[in-house]
Amino acid sequence: MTALVTGGAGFIGSHLSETLVARGERVIILDDLSTGSVTNVRHLRTNPLVHCYFESMMERTLLCELVDEADVVYHLAAAVGVRRIIESPVRTIETNVKGTELVLECASKKKKTVFIASTSEVYGKNVHAAFREDDDIVLGPSSRSRWSYATSKLLDEFLALAYWKEKNVPVVIGRLFNTVGPRQTGRYGMVLPTFVRQALEGTPITVYGNGQQTRCFGYVGDVVESIVRLVSCPAAVGHVVNIGSDKEISITALAELIKARAQSASPIQFLSYDEAYAPGFEDMLRRVPCVEKLMSLICFRPTTGLTVIVDEVIEYVRGEKRKATPAHPLNLSVA
Repeated sequence: MTALVTGGAGFIGSHLSETLVARGERVIILDDLSTGSVTNVRHLRTNPLVHCYFESMMERTLLCELVDEADVVYHLAAAVGVRRIIESPVRTIETNVKGTELVLECASKKKKTVFIASTSEVYGKNVHAAFREDDDIVLGPSSRSRWSYATSKLLDEFLALAYWKEKNVPVVIGRLFNTVGPRQTGRYGMVLPTFVRQALEGTPITVYGNGQQTRCFGYVGDVVESIVRLVSCPAAVGHVVNIGSDKEISITALAELIKARAQSASPIQFLSYDEAYAPGFEDMLRRVPCVEKLMSLICFRPTTGLTVIVDEVIEYVRGEKRKATPAHPLNLSVA
């Protein structure tokens, strides 16, 4: 079995590639390194089962060649992070929509199975306590770039389902909720690694808004296991499936947990969304998935506890800091 992983040097993509290799599969990683990192897959590059291409998926000829080589395509490449999305809406839309269109076009020639990584962002301002896959979508106005990411990923879903219905391309769509774990960077606004780094550095842990908004955090290992099982499940083809933990926590409580586990003296500082992003930024008070469909299809769901996840991320960040700190040269003197 050969798998193509677009965005394979990213946070989730590198963990997925690692899991597939451990299962004995040949893995082709395609990543332009715009948000991914060679460091994430350095330990895989010497493995004869792994082939890395650090190129853009917009290179049609290369993409089609790699899709032809693969039995299944895991399409994870996308513009990620709230800050990046707000600052670069054109790149967000082009990367998400054009990239997915190219993947599906290449896959349609030989009916290759495609997993499309979507996002909980597509639920927008829906106020249901637990989002179900068939819930209505409620998005904000097009004048606010905040919603460009959700809209582009929703279009990806429509496009994938159209390829399934019209061209018989086997597609599985996973709506990922906050996925966390080692290797995730806070560079683009991801909250958990940002809080961990702030706590370890002794700087203020910055909570946006009033901190009462709640989120659910799924461990990357559990999420990857869910993805792999879904792709192997014939009943999942042509379906949209929520993937994530359904255990919610407020952002303030998350900051307090991280501060305690890191034994940090960092104060918790509250910033308005206007200060953090831009005037008029909208956020959702709750984002909780219903995972009944995931359970019914694969009898599995993310269950790793948040304290375990936080401890693992803290240890990972500490390890990265140790690697980045140069050793002091020996103080040699001549008598």
